[in-house]
Amino acid sequence: MIGRQKVGYQKVEQLMIGEGQHGAGVMDATAGTTARKALAWLAFILAACLLLANGLSASPAWASDAKPRTTAEILAAAPAGDWRPLDPESTLYLDLEAGDQKGRVVIELAPAFAPRHIEAIKAMVRAGAKDAAITRVQDNFVAQWRLTSQPAPALKAEFTRADGPDLAFTPLPDRDVYAPEAGFAREMPAARDAKAGTAWLVHCYGMVGVGRENGADSGNGAELYAVIGQAPRQLDRNITVVGRVVSGMELLSSLPRGQGAMGFYEAPAQPIPFKAVRLAADVPQAEQLPLEVLRTDSSTFAALVEARRNRQDAFYHVPANAIDVCNVPIPVRERPTQVTQAQ
Repeated sequence: MIGRQKVGYQKVEQLMIGEGQHGAGVMDATAGTTARKALAWLAFILAACLLLANGLSASPAWASDAKPRTTAEILAAAPAGDWRPLDPESTLYLDLEAGDQKGRVVIELAPAFAPRHIEAIKAMVRAGAKDAAITRVQDNFVAQWRLTSQPAPALKAEFTRADGPDLAFTPLPDRDVYAPEAGFAREMPAARDAKAGTAWLVHCYGMVGVGRENGADSGNGAELYAVIGQAPRQLDRNITVVGRVVSGMELLSSLPRGQGAMGFYEAPAQPIPFKAVRLAADVPQAEQLPLEVLRTDSSTFAALVEARRNRQDAFYHVPANAIDVCNVPIPVRERPTQVTQAQ
């Protein structure tokens, strides 16, 4: 802009001098055209000067003194509509009471991704799941448990499902190593392949999958595991993923590690039994946990993702400007007291 303005000034000056040399009262067609050009250049220069002045007087975006919001501030400002309650019919409670392991693990099931397996899981749970127990804990990998030791028919694998608008898929802007596109769907970390028209849940910390043998269709939902270590994303599209632990991960991640192959407990008395395994819908309301999850298609979640992509905390000196799908927390909270009472 500055270089172009300088040329403009020189052009106008030359036109004005040339016009004066014609003498007073001499205004032929050429002179008239020249005058009009001079006026046009003057108008252009004045407009450019005004724009430049306005630009210099305004603070550029990068010089803003506005303090970036922290994750806590973003969540505190979230409207009630950006949160949704867990569906009791799709919420699994695993109650532990063995030694120091006392508490409740809460799993939100994902019937939109694995309807057949989840129906089987719910049937086993409602049948009693009397011998349900933790059978394997492999360090930096998984904690695994059985719902029943009774035989159950194998199910067709549900590694992926058809992509569709019902998932409300929210993509991340960053490239993913394991999928064409990663993001979130129905408050779960997910990925999709637009060309193939498929979507699937991904193996992030706390995700729950179905144990199986080598055959793809050899799982039945009787053996489940939760990821307790770094995200084993190589398992994506190779395991049926049925949900996510939304509360109580500290109970699973701190369990004694199994000493057998792949972390299995070897001694017959070593598996840790559950005190109870129930669906929230079958638990008296007074005993239910009033949990809510932040909707991943909300503006609050979008702000949260950006805050995590570009950390502005005092500790960070080089924001990453990128994030992995498994490094984005999906917040869960207890429903505010006033909302609970109103219901």
